[in-house]
Amino acid sequence: MKKILFIINRKAGTDREKRLEHAIRRYLPASAYEVSITYLAYLGHGADLAREAVKNGIDTVVAVGGDGSINEIAQGLIGSNTAMAILPLGSGNGLARALRIPLDVHKALKLIAAGKQRAIDVGYANEHLFLSNAGVGFDALIADQFRHTKKRGLSGYAKLVLKSFTDYQPAEYTIDIDGKIMTEKAFLLTVANGNQFGYEFKLAPGANVFDGELDICIMPPVRFYHLLPVSLYSLLGNIDQTRFLKHLTGKEITISSNELQYLQVDGDAVPLSGNGKVTLKVLPQAMKVIVND
Repeated sequence: MKKILFIINRKAGTDREKRLEHAIRRYLPASAYEVSITYLAYLGHGADLAREAVKNGIDTVVAVGGDGSINEIAQGLIGSNTAMAILPLGSGNGLARALRIPLDVHKALKLIAAGKQRAIDVGYANEHLFLSNAGVGFDALIADQFRHTKKRGLSGYAKLVLKSFTDYQPAEYTIDIDGKIMTEKAFLLTVANGNQFGYEFKLAPGANVFDGELDICIMPPVRFYHLLPVSLYSLLGNIDQTRFLKHLTGKEITISSNELQYLQVDGDAVPLSGNGKVTLKVLPQAMKVIVND
């Protein structure tokens, strides 16, 4: 009998939790699955629960929440035989969209029941895991500000972008990609494993979590009136074909700058260590994930 553990980020109300648990029992009946449900209680709890699940021989850990919760839970599963499944209940749902995981709960549960697995690549920015992307430019500044605001979702993110854009000064970076060194002044400098930030905004449309490489996305300084076309090209998935983006690929990238202040992984701000330097590496086929056909 397959053992499945659901780890839920408890941001929903009691009624929603009851509906979710009912749906879980419907698609994963006790006759075929040994299902356990638990809830995140503190920062880092997801990684602790995932490591415990690996020790207990759990077949699949289901991360229920957004990209931040998924990242945290994944930290405890890297290199193990326990697969991660995603029930996307966040706002952006970048990794779920990249893997074509249905945003509908019932369809996602059907996928979990089907149980098709595939190993995906993961990335590390210094010691911080990322599944979708990591950045040091304007996106990292917004991630740092976003954690201090109560306004969540796309509207809250957009307001911060508009508020912070005018005062932001793009930095000059030295970028080492597998030994090839270049210097670039950039508004955005993002390294992608998956193909999008979330909300269908694709900065690296061709990025693939199965290809063993990272995609480096360099956006030169832009003006305020460029934000609309940049957003539209990102939604259309062809920004890499425009003058707004330089696209490169590599396996190990080092970014350094005297002006380096912020780092985001999967949309969350994390502490920046390394004296103005970030090293990003890909770890191929590092984690098993329940995927779509």
